[in-house]
Amino acid sequence: MRWLRFAVLILFAVVLQAGTLENLNIKPDLLLVLLVFFAIYCNTAEAIITSFTIGFAADIISYPMPMGPQMVSFGLLGTLLAYLHRYFAIRKMPYQSLVIFLTTILAGALTYGFTFLRAYFSAPLRDVLTASNIYSGLFWPALYSSLIGPFLFLPSAWWMRIKVHRFSRR
Repeated sequence: MRWLRFAVLILFAVVLQAGTLENLNIKPDLLLVLLVFFAIYCNTAEAIITSFTIGFAADIISYPMPMGPQMVSFGLLGTLLAYLHRYFAIRKMPYQSLVIFLTTILAGALTYGFTFLRAYFSAPLRDVLTASNIYSGLFWPALYSSLIGPFLFLPSAWWMRIKVHRFSRR
């Protein structure tokens, strides 16, 4: 793994996610797309390290939410994907899109669950999270991320110098 390239890629995704995409109505979660990318194309140990790092970056850019829930949920799901990838090959775009969609939904649900658990013990967080915020915050980013995500895998693999094996139709 080329860790300097990884840091630059994550920094670019964080700046793009927090800066440019924050002003748009369409908000794909680029960090979750990168989480799935690294869980698919790296070995297990590197995928676990990158998933916790990406979760930490996601915690940094989500201001009203407390620190920690995204790092834990991204780390758990990245670890699960890395271990599942040993048994199931996720190389075709429709499968990658489905995995991105499911991972985004599960990561959002885990993040909101951890945040509600923490909000139970502190009163100011109860005002931040509402039911309408949760439903719109789970489905639409998952849909947008799953549509755009597989198209970002090839440039990410080129940047990270990871060999992507394409299967020919026979």
